[in-house]
Amino acid sequence: MRTRTLGTTGPQVSALGLGCMGMSALYGEADRAESVATIHAALEAGVTLLDTGDFYGMGHNEMLIGEALRTASAARREQALVSVKFGALRDPDGGWSGYDGRPAAVKNFAAYSLQRLGVDHIDVYRIARLDPDVPIEETVGAIAELVEKGYVRHIGLSEVGADTIRRAAATAPISDLQIEYSLISRGIEDEILPTTRELGIGITAYGVLSRGLISGHFTADRQLGAGDFRAMSPRFQGDNLRHNLNLVEALRKIAEQKGVSVAQIAIAWALSRGEDIVPLVGARRRDRLTEALGALDVTLDAADLAAIEEAVPPGAAAGDRYPAAQMAHLES
Repeated sequence: MRTRTLGTTGPQVSALGLGCMGMSALYGEADRAESVATIHAALEAGVTLLDTGDFYGMGHNEMLIGEALRTASAARREQALVSVKFGALRDPDGGWSGYDGRPAAVKNFAAYSLQRLGVDHIDVYRIARLDPDVPIEETVGAIAELVEKGYVRHIGLSEVGADTIRRAAATAPISDLQIEYSLISRGIEDEILPTTRELGIGITAYGVLSRGLISGHFTADRQLGAGDFRAMSPRFQGDNLRHNLNLVEALRKIAEQKGVSVAQIAIAWALSRGEDIVPLVGARRRDRLTEALGALDVTLDAADLAAIEEAVPPGAAAGDRYPAAQMAHLES
């Protein structure tokens, strides 16, 4: 397994991380046994970075990862690094009520995460979205206190803009920014990515397959199950979906010429964007994990990259990546 380092102050991790959210929430039903087996397979393949959020399934995802770690071999358990997002407020109906970045809340969230995960420390800890009522200095400062006490190893950020990144980095060392980045979500290239590179902060890129949209497996007639948030996602609706799947077909031609899958081309593109970028793949099954890991063997030369850029140029996607209510929470 190739490795990359999360910024100048963060840990060394596998070049691909495993995003575990879909094993618990927002993509419909998932198989618990297969989810645990997928985490085990990732660890066996050398994947070290497991990403979660304490609000994924209201704690379910952390408990799932805890189970997978308990039942993994000692060697694999020790290699695992867990990245946790916190701060999202939920209700019993599954609704969302904003974000809480107050220092007392930060420590409260961490205490529960440590218990659910069954670990004595969290490797990277970050608020999922900026709390508009709490200065980022206070939130990051609270995480820094957890670092001093050994409960957290590194401080991360998520979905924030350049100014907030600078303010956070002036408060404490920041390992990485977690943010959506893919062939059809390239907004970070304008201002955010130059800022993180200037400050020596890494990128953990989620949504590299745009929630399956550019995986090569999604079809226009697919019926989305109950609880699958893509049923409300603008990019998966009507004319937007048809337009975006046409982009996928253009990408498929390039993939076929290289003898690889569409997903592997899309992941390889994200890997090619810089050694400071660690893509997170949201595989829920072992076969999808195997496909994603195959991207590590895909080499894209200048001609390949030019063809990909022509097939899917910046800004080519139709529709926002979230519904309007959720887009409002994205300072990035």
